[in-house]
Amino acid sequence: MKREDLTEKLLDIKREKGWSWKYICDKIGGYSEVLITGAILGQMKLTKPQAANAGELFGLSKAEVAMLNEVPMRGTGTPMPPTDPLIYRFYEMVMVNGPAWKALIEEEFGDGIMSAIDFDMGIERVANPKGDRVKITMSGKFLPYKYYGASGNVPEYGFKEE
Repeated sequence: MKREDLTEKLLDIKREKGWSWKYICDKIGGYSEVLITGAILGQMKLTKPQAANAGELFGLSKAEVAMLNEVPMRGTGTPMPPTDPLIYRFYEMVMVNGPAWKALIEEEFGDGIMSAIDFDMGIERVANPKGDRVKITMSGKFLPYKYYGASGNVPEYGFKEE
């Protein structure tokens, strides 16, 4: 069985049972809803105990449980640019706001990147009389670039210089 086939099986069971993502995430436990949902969709891995919980919940074979604990090929299945309207809006946000985010992060932290590995994300609904809003919070560790061959009084990393 391919990972994509397992994802489709899990989504079929979710539909048949009428489960919400919150229900599934509560039963698997241990991580944020974003990460667990991403794992069910084939983009993240679960720990062995979480994969076992998922196996019990979905009635999976040992091989399918093991597959949930394997590192997936992340990012596959989404064309670029994305065609799904919601995913495209995130792409558009990065294309439009990315240069400003980059400039502001570099001014505050220095020459580097925000980690998407040492990273937290949350999604919440915020009531608003004009229509409820989606609030996404991202927090990634700042990783400065290492300057190769630095010697003497030259900084080795791209942290902001005071």
